[in-house]
Amino acid sequence: MAGLGSVQQKIPCVYETTVLNEPSKKRSYQQYNVVATNTVRQIAKQESIDTAVATEKLDGTCVFISEFQGKPWLWARLDRKPNKAAEKRFKKFQTQRRQGKGDADDLASTENSEVSFPWEVPSDFKEVPEHWIPASGVPISNGQPQPDANGHIPGWVPVDPKSRQHCWHLTAVDLTHSIGLVLREKTDEGRKLQVDLVNLSELLGKTAELIGTHVNGNPYGIGNKATPLHLMVLHGSIKATVPCGLHLEEVRAWLEGNNSGRMEGVVWHCESGSLYKLHRHHVNLPWPMKDPTLSQRPVSITVDITPYEVEENNTSCLWTLSKLNGQTCDSLPAMVRVLDMLSSHS
Repeated sequence: MAGLGSVQQKIPCVYETTVLNEPSKKRSYQQYNVVATNTVRQIAKQESIDTAVATEKLDGTCVFISEFQGKPWLWARLDRKPNKAAEKRFKKFQTQRRQGKGDADDLASTENSEVSFPWEVPSDFKEVPEHWIPASGVPISNGQPQPDANGHIPGWVPVDPKSRQHCWHLTAVDLTHSIGLVLREKTDEGRKLQVDLVNLSELLGKTAELIGTHVNGNPYGIGNKATPLHLMVLHGSIKATVPCGLHLEEVRAWLEGNNSGRMEGVVWHCESGSLYKLHRHHVNLPWPMKDPTLSQRPVSITVDITPYEVEENNTSCLWTLSKLNGQTCDSLPAMVRVLDMLSSHS
């Protein structure tokens, strides 16, 4: 499927949304709340959303695997954002638009965009690092990448081995040997997950979610401060058994009361490559939550670094998880407990 495993830009909600004049349950600084209505977006229907593949929306930071200076490389998400003066003008425009309409889209959707903000690119935007590139699909006008409905220009920057900003990204890969840690479903064994050591050349052009100890508060309980662990999960690789039909109340009930629905949200991958999402906050359900589905599944470890001349490095998750090579843990949080047991017996 063309779109499976590729997330380059903001994903619109699968339902029409409305804006409530109350503080956001997702963003503490946001004084309005975007919620889903009962109506599936017409454009989603046109793209056969009823036959789309439903996958788990993961809570981490987005990464991209692509070449950099002739080598397979990990790229970090970096949106180009407006400078202070432009941001002030844009917020005023958004407020007036919301007050004028009474409701609005997800503010990340391309629908209802008949009124657009008059951006001046690049003068309205902050500088970006030298090797920054716009995300795939970002519209280009007069040679300049254009902002989305949020006023951001989605993009990527190659992780810098010398940058503290990318220190946690770097624990999940070995760029010298072009290898990295990928968490995925073990399709032949039901609920089991597997951590694999993968050559980055096999992942070129794909995007993933980096999850773990120091990412977004670690909702999945992976590792700890003493033994931080970070893993990449390819987008679209963890399936979700969401009810068919996209009836909002049924989907909400599944997210609220079904153990398999204990996740941040759902992303639907259409045959056309288009993506649509539903976040728990769209239906007034809390996130993060105790014992999410992903954290309850057994996980086997296949991390054999012996074919590579990898130097011992206690900050590398590859080196750390290689100690569990061939083992199965009860859950993602259990990995660090097993590591602690091995350390106490050594």
